[in-house]
Amino acid sequence: MRFALIAVSILSVAAWGQESSDPGTAAAIRALEKQWTVGQARNDNRALDMIFDNALVYVEYGRLLSKGEYLSRIKGQPTNLDQISMEPMSVRTFGDTAIVVGTYTESQVIRGKRTMQQWRFVDTWVYKKKGWVLVAAAAAPVSK
Repeated sequence: MRFALIAVSILSVAAWGQESSDPGTAAAIRALEKQWTVGQARNDNRALDMIFDNALVYVEYGRLLSKGEYLSRIKGQPTNLDQISMEPMSVRTFGDTAIVVGTYTESQVIRGKRTMQQWRFVDTWVYKKKGWVLVAAAAAPVSK
């Protein structure tokens, strides 16, 4: 019985260690998330193109968008988006994959009136030869 308890304890610690995020990777992923928000707020497709994988799949309002469709939407978006504020996020790594869960708030002026919308997101990053790239993302507005 004692051996079984020790084995379960060791396996639990080993499994937890695989899912925890090392500080360097978490910091790198958070910096990329920040680059994404700045690039989107500035309609900077060049910056976004560098961090998005070519096979990116983005889910928004239940609709699937490819990298090209997402970039086209950002490019054609009015620049009335004043600010995207990132809120605390969780970064978990699993080998060469990182999962980010968090929220952000968009602030913009529409017809002279300031609006704010909070979003919840899940992003999937994969480490490839040239560094971390975003391969999948989903965002949904938070209901008030």
